[in-house]
Amino acid sequence: MLIDIHVHTCKHSPCSRIEPQEAVLKAREMGLDGICITDHDNCHFRSEAEVLSRETNFLILVGMEVLSYEGDLLIFGLDEAPAQKMHARDLIALVNRKSGVAIAAHPFRDNGRALGESIRELEGLSGVESFNGNTSLADNYRADALGKSLFLPLLGGSDAHSVERVGCYATYFSADINSTAAFISAVKGGLVCPVAHEVNGFYKL
Repeated sequence: MLIDIHVHTCKHSPCSRIEPQEAVLKAREMGLDGICITDHDNCHFRSEAEVLSRETNFLILVGMEVLSYEGDLLIFGLDEAPAQKMHARDLIALVNRKSGVAIAAHPFRDNGRALGESIRELEGLSGVESFNGNTSLADNYRADALGKSLFLPLLGGSDAHSVERVGCYATYFSADINSTAAFISAVKGGLVCPVAHEVNGFYKL
């Protein structure tokens, strides 16, 4: 299955211009099997996502992009965002206690929100978003190399804030994903790899 694991919507991420219905239409048009809504520091879209997913017969999972003191993490498996900003190690520990996954988002993007080399010290990290649609190719390759050196699962996400960016990078899952629990299990099992979109479809990176 092909899923864009990192999409922001205008409903709950003020920096985004994407309406949720637009994201679904674009993803389906590109040949994706699902999307993950990962708005900044909240998962408020969850109940709406369940309705929209049924109406469109399209997989919509909801996580969130949470800013720790050291940088951004994509979080799946928490019912709500932490009440206060946390250090990355403590956030990862919290997520693991809840049987979720924490994925390093755009680790080398030069915007003050990247974990960078601190990933090496983070026990319990579930994966690395090695290819991100808002990050330079050079920095994506740095993330890819670091993730491989640490034997962490590698994923791809568009980090779309405008609809035309949806699906530029995504993740291939070698398992059927029909729920957040299945998503979490596949990431933990390493049944993932990043993919990029070109004119003729997606190719593995």
